[in-house]
Amino acid sequence: MTDPSRIHGPRILAVANQKGGVGKTTTTINLGAALAEVGKRVLLVDLDPQGNASTGLGVDQSDRDVTTYDLIAGDATPSEAIQTTDVDNLWIIPATTDLSSADIELIANEKRSFLLRDALRQTPMDSFHFDYILIDCPPSLNILTVNAMVAADGVVVPLQSEFFALEGLSQLMLTIRDIRESANKNLRIEGIALTMYDKRNNLSQQVEADARDNLGDLVFKTVIPRNVRLSEAPSFAAPVLTYDTLSKGSMAYRALAKELIANNTKLRKG
Repeated sequence: MTDPSRIHGPRILAVANQKGGVGKTTTTINLGAALAEVGKRVLLVDLDPQGNASTGLGVDQSDRDVTTYDLIAGDATPSEAIQTTDVDNLWIIPATTDLSSADIELIANEKRSFLLRDALRQTPMDSFHFDYILIDCPPSLNILTVNAMVAADGVVVPLQSEFFALEGLSQLMLTIRDIRESANKNLRIEGIALTMYDKRNNLSQQVEADARDNLGDLVFKTVIPRNVRLSEAPSFAAPVLTYDTLSKGSMAYRALAKELIANNTKLRKG
């Protein structure tokens, strides 16, 4: 049975941006791996019907018998859905294309926006002792993304360092505001992570300047560089921290994890 009022529990973060190709899944996988590397117990929830986070962590299609769809539909318990990965301290609930029908199949459910929250905040989840739960959202503001935000404490927004990057952010901000007003008053923007950043490129520098001018402290100090190792790692079904531990991409996600942990520590003390 769900108990949303529990004081103790993992910090739940939705990694979301309705624009595709911004490094959302890359950020979810590698931020999770970086948190796990420093001893945090991390659960990755793949909420994207494409299942790229599952593939990127080496979960074969044949091993996805129980998925996030089963969890939100109430057909599986967290214990049945959670799988180990090859990364120490990192677990996953995988996804398949079954999720693509969620909008239609859940439309008649009065609690359709709260299904993931209820599933992740069940008391039996305590036995896993997770420190963080990262939810990889689909590249759209559909019922799945709404579920993630209703379940989450905060939203991490990957923002590609390219032209028009900030324009697409306004709709996401409005959605977060609407969910704060209607379903999850404690939801906050955890931070905006600039991705695919090329310090040699004037455009990347301009996007960063505009983002920091307009959004201030919401933008993480850490930027994620455009890095070939980050692009290669998914084809080897591994986070970049495993694939090339000394790469610039690995170093950046370690720095992002450290910044996130520091921010969360300040939150708890505040």
